[in-house]
Amino acid sequence: MTRVLLFFVLFLSSLVSFSQKHKVKLVRNQAHPLVEVYIGGEHFTDFFFPDTIAKPVLYPIYAPDGVAITRGFPMNPKPGDPTDHPHHLGLWLNYESVNGLDFWNNSFAIPAEKKYLYGTIRFDGITQLKDGPTGLLCYDASWMDNSGKTHLTEATTYSFSELGGSWVIDRTTTLSAVIPVLFKDVKDGFLGLRVAHELQIPTKESKKYTDSKGIVTEVLAVTDSIANGNYVNSNGLYGDAVWSAKAPWCMMYGKMGNDSISILIIDHPKNIGYPTNWHARGYGLFAANPLGEKIFTNGKAERNFSLNPGESVTFRYRIVVSSGKNVLSKERVTKLQQDFKGGEE
Repeated sequence: MTRVLLFFVLFLSSLVSFSQKHKVKLVRNQAHPLVEVYIGGEHFTDFFFPDTIAKPVLYPIYAPDGVAITRGFPMNPKPGDPTDHPHHLGLWLNYESVNGLDFWNNSFAIPAEKKYLYGTIRFDGITQLKDGPTGLLCYDASWMDNSGKTHLTEATTYSFSELGGSWVIDRTTTLSAVIPVLFKDVKDGFLGLRVAHELQIPTKESKKYTDSKGIVTEVLAVTDSIANGNYVNSNGLYGDAVWSAKAPWCMMYGKMGNDSISILIIDHPKNIGYPTNWHARGYGLFAANPLGEKIFTNGKAERNFSLNPGESVTFRYRIVVSSGKNVLSKERVTKLQQDFKGGEE
């Protein structure tokens, strides 16, 4: 075999190896309500849709180094897990006020006599599963009140991929009104992620948070040596200062084990309210809320977004999970942002 031919064979082998390493595979679990997502044979996340959690979620979510970046509670509590906000599970999308129904705060913790105040997103079925360099998972769902009446239908596409060593989730969700729908301006929405204890921001002060029903939740101070997280947004704000601020992207980062973990959420220019306001709390809630204008501006502006029957609205978000020696650089974040915008021209 000539040297040139040998080089060519080795080159092709390396391409095949790279392709196989980063291929995305989705496996429907026949015994449980979930779809397992793998990148290069490594577990990335599960699409989890039991009837008991009031909405479909991605849970758990792992970084490329295998560490779980999501809180375990309430499904699989881990040592040190805070137990506030039982409705915060994995990665989800819903809202606190849809025709007055609270989809965000609904969970097993709501007593039966109060359930009429809350909405549930019912998983209706998977419409596509596709393996490849980019894995696709598409599903339909219905946003319902406690009587079973549908207010909105949902069509969501998840795209899973590996880009430059980071694992990427692109979510596109179209909501279509069955009846007139009003999204009243509130703080609890819209795309939400609850992260692991290590990524919380350390604080010596316990805080209380009140939802739209007047229910108060106390989040205890985090003073141990485990919590070491922080936020930064595209405007250079850090820590708790990112809350309510508008920005095209926001990133949470911290050490988990020997690695630095970065979790980046990117808003899309076609989304309502771009750049979004960030409902990002130091206790581990990382959320983008483009619909809560009145809350985040102290009443200086108001959106109250509405849909008439038959009308639709689409939201697009990119979630990037990275692990390694360093956090994601600003240059790398910019490339991921430009790539995301380029995919929706």
